[in-house]
Amino acid sequence: MDEAFRALADPSRRRLLDRLNERNGQTLRELCDGLATTRQAVSKHLAVLEAAQLVTTVRRGREKLHYLNAAPIIAIADRWLSRYDHQRAAALADLRTALERQPMDSPTFVYTTYITTTPERLWAALIEPAFTRRYWGGVALVSDWQVGSPVLWQDSPDGEPRDLGQRVRVAEPHRRLSYSWHGFQPEHAEHFGWSAEQLAARLDERRSAVTFEIEPHGPDAVRLTVIHDGFSPDSEMHRAISGQLDGSGGWPELLASLKTLLETGEPMPEPAPAGRAS
Repeated sequence: MDEAFRALADPSRRRLLDRLNERNGQTLRELCDGLATTRQAVSKHLAVLEAAQLVTTVRRGREKLHYLNAAPIIAIADRWLSRYDHQRAAALADLRTALERQPMDSPTFVYTTYITTTPERLWAALIEPAFTRRYWGGVALVSDWQVGSPVLWQDSPDGEPRDLGQRVRVAEPHRRLSYSWHGFQPEHAEHFGWSAEQLAARLDERRSAVTFEIEPHGPDAVRLTVIHDGFSPDSEMHRAISGQLDGSGGWPELLASLKTLLETGEPMPEPAPAGRAS
């Protein structure tokens, strides 16, 4: 947290974060474009932001893409905001976003967290039904985790696993896991208060995919990077998995529960239902 505050104290670094907030996933060259500073200076600022975990990087071929990482900001908010204040702040943020938002071309969600565990144990937490049920809000993910196999959702221990169209894309044990994501379901309309017309419009969104990249980090921890991409422009699913919809904690909440489970043996407690903002 101290590193995050020190990194945020510099206006040049805040400007780089603003640029990533406007368009995530930029190269060093793109971030330098239009700035009255040298490439070397921008590179040094990015190194400070990465050390503070405010920026995470992903390799795409020969390019290195930079993404805004929300984890430290969320940790700061969790320290000083009560759950009630979180809900009020989220409602105001949603209103501002709705007023200011411009459609994004294929937005991408990237989130990096560090967990005191082993790659083997984290891999088990991602694929074993007994693990996933504990931090996915009672949902078990069921699959043989072979490329092309379905990833089924089991809503209760005695329930029939459901095929929501998710398929395994990559499965490299202890290193990388990727699968296609589901579309919206009727229960989402009930949860978010959508009309039948609103649900029908969101069913037209294209399927996205989520990827988990696992890297050792020192002797006792791992670096987990979650990359969720392939969304339609101005995607409602992207807002849901980012935790930007009222009533949705998205990946940030789920990954915090995963981290807590692996480090303490217990997932985060389920939040109390929040009243919908009027």
